[in-house]
Amino acid sequence: TAAECPLCGEASGRELEEHVRARHGHLLGAPGPDTGNGEQLYDCPMCSLTCANIQILEEHVDLHLEEHNFSEGTIRDLELAQQLQTEEDERQRLEEEKREREEFKKLQRQYGLDKSGGFKQQFLKNMEREVDRGRMQPFEYHKRKADMMESLASGIDDGETKTSGVIGALCNYYENEKKDVRRVWLSAEVDHFHSSLGDRGWGCGYRNFQMLLSSLLQNSFYNDCLRDTTLIPSIPKIQSMIEDAWREGFDPLGASHFNNRLHGSKAWIGACEIYSLLTSLRIKCQIIDFHKPTGPMGTHPRLFEWILHYYSKDNDGGAKVVCTSKPPIYLQHQGHSRTVVGIEEKKNKSLCLLLFDPGCSSQQMQKLLKQNSDGTGLKLLRKFVGSLKEKQYQIVAVDGVLSLEEKAARCGASQVLTSEKIP
Repeated sequence: TAAECPLCGEASGRELEEHVRARHGHLLGAPGPDTGNGEQLYDCPMCSLTCANIQILEEHVDLHLEEHNFSEGTIRDLELAQQLQTEEDERQRLEEEKREREEFKKLQRQYGLDKSGGFKQQFLKNMEREVDRGRMQPFEYHKRKADMMESLASGIDDGETKTSGVIGALCNYYENEKKDVRRVWLSAEVDHFHSSLGDRGWGCGYRNFQMLLSSLLQNSFYNDCLRDTTLIPSIPKIQSMIEDAWREGFDPLGASHFNNRLHGSKAWIGACEIYSLLTSLRIKCQIIDFHKPTGPMGTHPRLFEWILHYYSKDNDGGAKVVCTSKPPIYLQHQGHSRTVVGIEEKKNKSLCLLLFDPGCSSQQMQKLLKQNSDGTGLKLLRKFVGSLKEKQYQIVAVDGVLSLEEKAARCGASQVLTSEKIP
């Protein structure tokens, strides 16, 4: 590397000491002032020091040169280190941006916001895969495709994933159960809906809404506000209904999260979308947020107590089995939702929720219609306090009908929508 000469400032390709001696050697031997007694002094060309003889001067200049070389090297090392650090910072910044883009795309795919199509596209793709694997005959593919297209055109669910009559079967079972159930409260009749080829992996929120709606449609109290919804809507239709609620002004913040569009996507929905949709139909409901565990080991006993109060209020007679008129409850946690259809109180006073899960197939649910006396099939529904240990739960509970004025007021309030939190 070319070194800069401290005497002339020029950069030389040769070693600095060699350059100084070759270019400025005459200065090293240049005599200084006479001492007056005949001794010659020699001035350092690089500082103000005066030396008594030429050897001392050369040794002194050598020290200057060594110091200059060290200084130059230190500066070059520092510049190189700074350059390397700048390059490393830029590399890390680009990698972080890449990771953020990939994580964002992953979240978009996970929550169905990657524009990869919706119910129809997934249904057809999964059926084609079934045919390729020999698990579906071509004639069945074409029949189911035609049924699916008819369902989409009408906006009515095809009922292929529905199981009815489970609540009645549970009532009969508990009437004869003698083992460990002290009391049990059951919701009003509700149909179970499970995920299909078109919504597997993302449709639980929509299926739980279908369950809740199936119960409301069987209750004459809700006839007036559901006069335009007399049959269970398909998932694409539910998506359009939520979009209609957003257009009315419900939950603009939540709507913006989905870019105001659900139809044609695989977007997950949660408690806020269910609340907005129900309220837009003039169905009175509330969101309750159990935002942190209230028991040991990350459990939520207050969630169980709230649900017990919901079902037992006005239904606290002496009967062991109480078949209430209460609609089921929508239960949400991170990544999944289910429907609460009842609660058991054991003889030891512990509580156990009864849940309909959209992940359970029709075949599994059908077994509950022929419940054995030992109750082993109920493992599918039962969830004890120790079984629900997510960090946070939300429920949407229905409690009546709204007037037009009350609906308008809730629409305005939902623009700063907050759920009630259980401390």
